[in-house]
Amino acid sequence: MTAPTPAAGPAAPGDEDRPPPARLAYDLPTWKEITHLLANLPVSLLGFVYVVVVLTTGAGLTLTVVGLPLLAAGLLGARQLGRLERARLRSLLALRIDEPSPLPLHRTKGWFNRLWLTLGDPVAWRTALYEVIRLPWGVLTFAVTLTSLFVLWPVLPFIARALTNADRAMARALLSPSDELERRIAELESDRGVVVDTAAADLRRIERDLHDGAQARLVNLAMGLGLAKEKLLEDPDSAALMVEEAHGEVKLALQELRDLARGIHPAVLTDRGLDAALSSVASRCTVPVKVTADLDERPAAAIEGIAYFTVSELLQNVSKHSGARSASVDVWRTDGRLLIQVWDDGRGGARLDGGTGMRGLAERLDAVDGLFVVESPPGGPTTVTAELPWRDRTEVPGRR
Repeated sequence: MTAPTPAAGPAAPGDEDRPPPARLAYDLPTWKEITHLLANLPVSLLGFVYVVVVLTTGAGLTLTVVGLPLLAAGLLGARQLGRLERARLRSLLALRIDEPSPLPLHRTKGWFNRLWLTLGDPVAWRTALYEVIRLPWGVLTFAVTLTSLFVLWPVLPFIARALTNADRAMARALLSPSDELERRIAELESDRGVVVDTAAADLRRIERDLHDGAQARLVNLAMGLGLAKEKLLEDPDSAALMVEEAHGEVKLALQELRDLARGIHPAVLTDRGLDAALSSVASRCTVPVKVTADLDERPAAAIEGIAYFTVSELLQNVSKHSGARSASVDVWRTDGRLLIQVWDDGRGGARLDGGTGMRGLAERLDAVDGLFVVESPPGGPTTVTAELPWRDRTEVPGRR
């Protein structure tokens, strides 16, 4: 006869994640533990076969074209096995293990870089190790539990408790998320490529704008002034007309250079901050825009620049593609983050995968630990929310 179960008091926060107390009662948690132990053999057998067949085959074919991709696919599958095992542990042993961060494959440029990131995934390799060592353990727990059901029935709850405690310890050691440092290293390796690509694209744009715009205009200006110099004595009236035309070219070249400088880093942003700079951008939009900025101080200069260019490109999209009649820009700070929301009442249908513009903005924000969310159902309205780390502004002498 089993001993009575003592009355349980109120559970403290997090008690559901702890092993249950020692007991003799065949209550629901005990039967769940027994079920878990009996299921260990088939589950561990499937995991062992997967790891041995897929990963060993992939490793053996690494000298061929298909070897490394097959190994990478096997590691991605191992990640899914770990996810299923964590779900089983939650269901039967009340053990909650946080899910690891997903691999940043969508932010990684190039097929080889994504392949290398997958091959170096510590979460997948630890899961593979877990599946290998689980087979002998699964055979042992299945045999002991099955025998105890018929031979050691009175003390089976204690046996189940001891065996599942070992299961819990093994799962915590091998199925828990990677260290934060490992995750950050993977993200930074991916983000570095995004930053380099973005900087290279910006340099190409500046070079193209200089070559096709101000440079070409200045060349024409020099030629015109040369002709005016030759005609200065023999035809003063024609020379004066050429000088007048050259003066107009100078004004246009200066305006193009100002526009180019504004595209690199606008003076109004440096001198007066984000509120004034966004109001300036909104004034150039073809749609009426209401700007609201609730900022008691300025964020880091780099964050200001990213926020400015994000809003600038979003308002350009509003002007060109939305068909909107009104729009708004709201900027505020909360919990050490800079929040930006751009709304318009246009036709909607904007998507991150709809073109390089939105995707480029998302990648640029992601590179500095930011977020970029687009809500744009067909028919509108469109709401784009961007979140950036605030980071203290680096003080520059003479700047307030």
